[in-house]
Amino acid sequence: MLSDVIIERPRFDRVVLVVKWGASIIQIMGYTATGFGWTPWNLYLFLIGVLGWFAVGALWNDKALMLVHLVALGAMIARMASGPPS
Repeated sequence: MLSDVIIERPRFDRVVLVVKWGASIIQIMGYTATGFGWTPWNLYLFLIGVLGWFAVGALWNDKALMLVHLVALGAMIARMASGPPS
């Protein structure tokens, strides 16, 4: 029904807004943690931020946004699995 679509759209937009701003703030915290040398907290923050932005890409059906964050996620997981830095 048309009225259902009109009611549901603002809720969807609100979810996307909250996720993208939350993920952005967490990624900024990850950059800050990197700047201060707070390892591995920086990776954990980046991991949450990247997952958030991947979710935004999925909600927007934006394949480019999903791809870039999927690659970033893979790189972070590979680094975390390789053990502590030498």
